[in-house]
Amino acid sequence: MNTEIPSPARIYDLWLGGKDNYEVDRVVSAQILQAVPELPILAKTNREFLGRAVRYMAAEAGIRQFLDIGTGIPTADNTHQVAQSVSADCKVVYVDNDPVVLAHARALLRASGQGDTWFIDSDLRDPDKIIAATGEYLDFSQPIGLMLLGVVDFLTDGDRPKEIIQRLMEPMVSGSHLAISHGLVGKQLEEGVRSWNESGGSPMTLRTHEELTGLFDGLELLEPGVVALPRWRPTPETLYAEREAVYHAGVGRKP
Repeated sequence: MNTEIPSPARIYDLWLGGKDNYEVDRVVSAQILQAVPELPILAKTNREFLGRAVRYMAAEAGIRQFLDIGTGIPTADNTHQVAQSVSADCKVVYVDNDPVVLAHARALLRASGQGDTWFIDSDLRDPDKIIAATGEYLDFSQPIGLMLLGVVDFLTDGDRPKEIIQRLMEPMVSGSHLAISHGLVGKQLEEGVRSWNESGGSPMTLRTHEELTGLFDGLELLEPGVVALPRWRPTPETLYAEREAVYHAGVGRKP
């Protein structure tokens, strides 16, 4: 484990109030927060969006299988906790390639004895490996909810994110859903992303609203479309529901 290079998962954990981070993460976090001080709020609203999206898929769309890529360090209200609060038979596969995330994931499974939750060590850039490994746990003849929250940002345009997403969705049947959250091009985030990219971590790429919406091509984009995180089907408990966040999100259904 390299503790001299900042980790997106550890910094995100720091913003959520976690303690699984190192000095390099705290230094880079401080630099980024000088440019974008609201990022801890965005981290919390992204976690809330995860809860609303998973709850919709499980409760209203009837999905019982979830594939969450770019999991991050387990914290409160993880995908399996939300899904299984709706229906105990929900199955969840998590995918990440960060050693810290994987260590915590294994500890979580040992501690909870969660038989319907699994973790795969893989990278979003290798969708074929993810599909093959997921097939050992999930049934591709039944709908799956694919969660890509705050992870497509770490794909460059050269990685062809749209093709990766389409490859992941290809073997999934009608009724499967895709949730994405992503940072938008704009002065509010650009300086923070510049600080991050200069830190030596995996580079981030911001995208326009049009580019983000285009990642749902071929799917039925659910109402209210691609909107600021707190504005995707907010509940009375949603934080900052009226705020125009620089992170946007949406959910699409495979017809």
